[in-house]
Amino acid sequence: MSSDTNPRRRCFSALGGPCEVLVDSEDAEVVEAAFEVARAEADRIERKFSRYRSDSVVHAINSSGGRPTQVDDETAMLLDYAATCHELSDGLFDITSGVLRRAWTFDGSRSLPSEEEIRSVLRHVGWKKARWSAPIFTLPDGMEIDLGGIGKEYAVDRAALLVSKVIDAPFVVNFGGDLFANAPRRGGMAWGIGIEDPDHPGEAVLYRVDLMSGGLATSGTARRFVRDGRRRLGHILDPRSGRPVEGAPQSITVLAPTCLEAGTLATLAHLRGAGAKTFLEGEGVQFVVDG
Repeated sequence: MSSDTNPRRRCFSALGGPCEVLVDSEDAEVVEAAFEVARAEADRIERKFSRYRSDSVVHAINSSGGRPTQVDDETAMLLDYAATCHELSDGLFDITSGVLRRAWTFDGSRSLPSEEEIRSVLRHVGWKKARWSAPIFTLPDGMEIDLGGIGKEYAVDRAALLVSKVIDAPFVVNFGGDLFANAPRRGGMAWGIGIEDPDHPGEAVLYRVDLMSGGLATSGTARRFVRDGRRRLGHILDPRSGRPVEGAPQSITVLAPTCLEAGTLATLAHLRGAGAKTFLEGEGVQFVVDG
């Protein structure tokens, strides 16, 4: 047996960023099988739900011109989930708010939109303006949906489910920092997860989380933000004001049974601004808040 006990890592790009699969096994065939399954599922979900692809379900809905669109069962499930999140968050979680990117560019600059620009885009925001009765979804002309707030985490869980069907070894599926571990490492060891420092993305770790199993997701301002004077304004926007959420922590990491649940709770906490920590305490989940 090899003395090298480090997990094997395979990397690829999908869903707008770096992805990786870590397998705690010395069997190259097992590692390759996990990698191929995870990559294929990430690619499938990106093709189906990316707003940037002209052949995706999301593009079909956004270009429908106000006409009803019939969707498949998987898309219906995600729309149902988005509708539930909207209701539970009192409207703060809104998959139609992605159009606000027409006004905002979160590239680390000091370029801020005018009030007029924000008001103009806000006319096209509001889940309640859409009509959803499965399997028919009708979106008013000029509006868009964006499943980016749940799509990557859903992809992690889907990929992990499929990987678990082809290998019998501890593994982590990590898509852009949102991840799922199926089991502890060999010997009952935790997976050490480093959460990057928002002030030094890609260069420094803010804190370490020991994950035995389940999902982990982080919401923060590490890579997508603008500056207003000395303030860093993150990319998560309040659909009521059209502006970045005020008073939110720089980084919120949540552990939950699934990556989708972890990511949703992290986003909902961020949307509550200064009330993020209180919200998560009420949810009874493990979390780390910084800033």
